[in-house]
Amino acid sequence: MMWDTVTDALSRLYPRAQPWHVTYPAEGFALSAASAYPAHGHWHFVSYGLGERHGFELTVRVARGAEQQPPQWPFLLLNQVAGLAVAAVEPFEEGQWADLGAPITGYPHTDGPPTGLSVVILAGDPELGDRFLQLVGVTAAEALAGEVDSDDPLLVTDVSRA
Repeated sequence: MMWDTVTDALSRLYPRAQPWHVTYPAEGFALSAASAYPAHGHWHFVSYGLGERHGFELTVRVARGAEQQPPQWPFLLLNQVAGLAVAAVEPFEEGQWADLGAPITGYPHTDGPPTGLSVVILAGDPELGDRFLQLVGVTAAEALAGEVDSDDPLLVTDVSRA
């Protein structure tokens, strides 16, 4: 998947949004770049750089308050999971999960708050389709039980819930 494909998909979803962009240094990072789009009640983050090699990009939706700038920790989370995808023997697919062994926010090493969410489950992004795997933050107990909070059709991760 080329960068233009990702940008076009997000531009259709958020036609008036001004996204935040980050680029990653070439060495030591699995991704080339990522963007965050302000959406109703959440930030929608998307990766750039996996699609050409792996056929999918990663997304994560993070609950949003009144802040005008996105938190930085989801950019680090995307890169961390992208690194796992690059190192994996088998391709990532919907339904898999990764136990990060620490808060998904990177707390206390990032701007992220403390949370009990330490596992990400991969789901198809509900608005972008199966070429975008969405990270959904859950607790280790929820992952072991196979539970994802399905009350929210967009599967927004709210780190304050655990």
